[in-house]
Amino acid sequence: MLTKSFGKLGWPVSAVGLGAWNIGNQWGDIDDATAWSTVRAAYDAGMTLFDVAESYGIPNSLSEMRVGQALSGIRHNVILVSKIGNWAQRTGGEIPKNSVDSIRISGHAILGRLRTDWVDVILCHKGDLGDPKVYLEGFEALKDEGCLRAYGISTNDLEVLKRFNREGTCSVVQVDYSLLNRGPEKAFLPYCQEHGIAVMVRGPLAKGLLSGRYSRGAVFTDTVRASWNEGGAQQDQFEAQAARVGRLGEVVSPGREMVQAAIRHTLSHPAVSVSIPGAKSAEQARTNADAGSRALSDEEGNRLRAAVEG
Repeated sequence: MLTKSFGKLGWPVSAVGLGAWNIGNQWGDIDDATAWSTVRAAYDAGMTLFDVAESYGIPNSLSEMRVGQALSGIRHNVILVSKIGNWAQRTGGEIPKNSVDSIRISGHAILGRLRTDWVDVILCHKGDLGDPKVYLEGFEALKDEGCLRAYGISTNDLEVLKRFNREGTCSVVQVDYSLLNRGPEKAFLPYCQEHGIAVMVRGPLAKGLLSGRYSRGAVFTDTVRASWNEGGAQQDQFEAQAARVGRLGEVVSPGREMVQAAIRHTLSHPAVSVSIPGAKSAEQARTNADAGSRALSDEEGNRLRAAVEG
């Protein structure tokens, strides 16, 4: 596993980490034992960063609870990242984050679910955030209390990131970036490089599309991708993206080879500190971790990008 620097924080971090959204049942039901084995397999394969959020899981926060249980005894060896901002949004009971105390309480709840005395990074989970004042002050309060080391935001909007970083205190950002979504390369990633902001890549496999396993007519039974099904609001978008992946399949084999190529594409960008694909099994976690053994050559990267762009 390659080791990279976590932006201006300078922490050593594995080039591939575990995105733990997938072990919370929103991507299909899995039992506790499978979730725990997925996390431990990721750790045993060299992953040192684990990403969750207060809103991940059915019920809410199940991903955090499972990660906390699975990392019992080895928590001090890893970097834990969680997010505040969408608690119970999809279940109609969202708790407003409109005061410093609401951020503090949410942070303390994360500590309990992760079974830890501190969280390495907490991110604001509102990608369209207007005024960041409450989050910035709340995160600083958690730092002062000794239960948070650094903070940032999860957003795809550069202007939102700039507002959050207005005092230069944003240390980490999480952004959607993949072979199917190279938009961040234009301005977002260069800004992060300029300001020393650690970049965590979410969606490196485009919700599984970049495994090459899905084509037109595929049926999705999980809650995350249900809108891709026939008659769904995102059916046309899914079919267009699947066609691009089909072209990619002409230069790299679907399955393990394509998965690893897609992950390597993201971690090969100099602005990226860590790529965090999800996994629902120990086997998937090990496949993802193996992608972190090397970066792509320029020739490999150009060939992949040319295939996707057609």
